[in-house]
Amino acid sequence: MTQSSNPLQSNSFPLATPGLNQQDFLEQANLYGQLLSQNTSRKLALLIGINNYPSGIPTLTGCLTDLEMQRELLIHRFGFNPEDIREVKDQEATRKGILAAFEEHLIQQAKPGDVVVFHFSGHGSRVIDPNPIDNRHLNSTLVPYDSATETNNIVQDIMGRTLFLLMSAIRTEYLTVILDCCHAGGGTRGNLVIRSARGNSGKTYQASPEEFEYQQRWLTELNLSPEEFQRRREQGIAKGVALSAAKDDQFATDAPFGDFSAGAFSYLLTRYLWQQTRNDAVGKVFINLALRTHDVAKSLNNLQDPNLEVKPESNNEKQLLYFSEQVNLGAEGVIRSVQNNQIEYWLGGVASQTLESFQSGSIFSLIDNQGQEIGLIEQQSRVGLVGYGKVVQDTAPNLVQPGVLLRERVRGIPTNLTLKVGLDPSLGAGKAQAERAIQTVRRIEVVPVTQQDVVHYLLGRVTEDDFRHLQQQRIPNPPPLGAIGLFTAGRELVPCSFGRAGESVEEAVQQRLRTRLKSLLAGRILQMLVTGESSTLKVTTKIQSVDNTATANIVSSRGNQEVQSRQFIQAGQFQAGTNIQVQVQNHENRNLYISVVLINSSGELIVLFPRDWDAPEDSALVPSGKTITVPKPEDNFKFHLRGPSGILEVLVLASVKPVRNALRGLQNIARSRNVDRGSPLGLSEDEPVEVMESLLGDLDEMARASLDIISKEVQAVDTTQLAAISAMIEVVE
Repeated sequence: MTQSSNPLQSNSFPLATPGLNQQDFLEQANLYGQLLSQNTSRKLALLIGINNYPSGIPTLTGCLTDLEMQRELLIHRFGFNPEDIREVKDQEATRKGILAAFEEHLIQQAKPGDVVVFHFSGHGSRVIDPNPIDNRHLNSTLVPYDSATETNNIVQDIMGRTLFLLMSAIRTEYLTVILDCCHAGGGTRGNLVIRSARGNSGKTYQASPEEFEYQQRWLTELNLSPEEFQRRREQGIAKGVALSAAKDDQFATDAPFGDFSAGAFSYLLTRYLWQQTRNDAVGKVFINLALRTHDVAKSLNNLQDPNLEVKPESNNEKQLLYFSEQVNLGAEGVIRSVQNNQIEYWLGGVASQTLESFQSGSIFSLIDNQGQEIGLIEQQSRVGLVGYGKVVQDTAPNLVQPGVLLRERVRGIPTNLTLKVGLDPSLGAGKAQAERAIQTVRRIEVVPVTQQDVVHYLLGRVTEDDFRHLQQQRIPNPPPLGAIGLFTAGRELVPCSFGRAGESVEEAVQQRLRTRLKSLLAGRILQMLVTGESSTLKVTTKIQSVDNTATANIVSSRGNQEVQSRQFIQAGQFQAGTNIQVQVQNHENRNLYISVVLINSSGELIVLFPRDWDAPEDSALVPSGKTITVPKPEDNFKFHLRGPSGILEVLVLASVKPVRNALRGLQNIARSRNVDRGSPLGLSEDEPVEVMESLLGDLDEMARASLDIISKEVQAVDTTQLAAISAMIEVVE
């Protein structure tokens, strides 16, 4: 039996897929982004989230967080009235409850020209399709709270056929459907929970008789014959635009982010839109989600590529995201309430990989409608994505009001940052031995694999399931069965981390993986510095092939809005064997000190710039308006992408003052190894962590020189003094 389509499958555009013309896709998707911004008479949203399914269907933990993230986004970024947003959660989200809410809140209220959003977070599944499209015998479904019935193979799911009819009944073309669920797999993968109710059961299910009766009712009301209904289904979705979390054969994941969980797709989508300074379309959004966002790109790899679907021949692909203009000021958060001197705010714009830095000691700027700083808030605590803080310095109380946007000013990085490693059940009796071995490595922390706690990497053995997965992915030279090594949180192999079959756990950790773990820790520290859109410095990073034939990757800091308005951020996808260059341009009216570091697919750190190890500080200085190219044609090395397929990351650090201690440390390492002037420098053993600690010290000193109110309990990074930009590179074969 062939696989089914997505509930809204047809004119779908999977991302990061070979052969996709990304420029055309971006142009199409830009139209979608224009839709949400229209000044319509009304904007309606129905948000469905189910965590606590009854026994027999795996419990989820992030779906209600998805609803809160979407609600805050629609209100504060796209101008939705809170009274026009309806939420249906857990036990309320029965089949009848969802259908009734769709009819009452959306179909009965929406008028032509209104904007409508339907969001579903929960499990997906599949049932037999009595009239399949293109020999797809299964139809994907949304799994309501009361999906299970007393009849073993009959379920009360809401079919894609039904959703098509409901969309057809809405009297506006400005409809957006967001589905954070999937239909493949099921259960868990590594430290992630898959949002598919029955993907691994091996059974075939049928929809309930009530479901087909409901479809017949709508066929009658819409005056659609079965033949016309089938013809329209074959053409594409009924109306508007649809975003789904994953392709048919991929996993939509429920992921832990510290003290809360969320759908990886919903978090990345909403966080990205909080940071946008212009009205982008969904294609650009998705390309960035697939490759720019480090945690999903590295943890899930190719497991979750979002899809965009549009009504055929509608030009909806050329509309704005959500059919509405969004607030054009990028922000990390917004004030929700103020009581006395206690301020509560929503942190929807904070990246997941830096969340741990947003505890006590972080400082936010209050900004006005022009994006200018009008006051400061010091954070005292955080629960999930809700922060609590107080006014500092001379901020006038009348400026601290609900709805005021917040931008990160100072990030407070914990002084005891660790790398969290989970022990996979595949280690068996060797787990105790592994824990003892890992505990001897400073700042490497063993944590439980519960799908509710953050795990950066898994230590485990290659199982038969892993080996089959590797064969399906056509991974060359896979490690042998039983080999010990590191996996990402989504159970993808960390390249070059696996040894021979029969190796003991203690031998693997102490002799092979100790250095790798320290490199991964250093990479994590470096990731905590990534300011991305938060920095006010004007810097642009561009990655392209030396012969200019491959797609460029352009990433700008928030301070570079005039550059952002002219250039799009695009996935850096290159063929193995390509020689590439990194270009960094200083758009400031002052000199900047710039460093470029590569984190390869194995987690190793390589310093690409500066490379004059006799005078690294002078070499790092880039004058105002100038561009550096790494490597230049005359340099003695090439940035050659050897393959196999995978993700690399280039990190660019630009600061207003030199990071002297870090550069001095690099200079000492280069001299001790007799590294040639002009050659890149790879870091090993304890060197990566030592250099990162020196770098944090430099940045902390820089921040405290500009603000005298920073807590002594953290290592500070001032976003007015540093731009740390991450650019992802996908190598394909």
